[in-house]
Amino acid sequence: MPADSGGFVARVGRVIEIAEDTIHVVVAALLAVLAIVLIIDTVRQIATVLAGPSHAPAILVAILDETLLLFIVAELLHTVAIALLHHDALSPEPFLVVGMVAAIRRVLVVTAESEHEFRWDQQGMELMILTGLILVMAITALVWRHASKAAPA
Repeated sequence: MPADSGGFVARVGRVIEIAEDTIHVVVAALLAVLAIVLIIDTVRQIATVLAGPSHAPAILVAILDETLLLFIVAELLHTVAIALLHHDALSPEPFLVVGMVAAIRRVLVVTAESEHEFRWDQQGMELMILTGLILVMAITALVWRHASKAAPA
């Protein structure tokens, strides 16, 4: 093994680290732009609700849907920020939160869509699967949090 192989490996590692940081910065910028667009759209929808006669429950569900989507984007942005700042192994907890919010968001959409006509075959099955998924992710987050507190620092 050549004597300089350690230096080469260190340089390659540094290049990979820079590439990873660059990707994180680009993703963070895109998520921030997406968040701004979502905020503007949510404000526009609220103005629509307040401005005139419309089907308020549908618009309110849409606003809630976009707000939860904004929360998902914020959680992802937070996770990217942690990855940029700490360079440690990522905790699965933020991803579980994003997954739970996404599943809850879908539950809200399915229930809003089935307001007039609920069918157990499609919508009921989807709601049962989503409920199970939410429970599994919540239990996983709880177990992860408990295990990480119990582990020595």
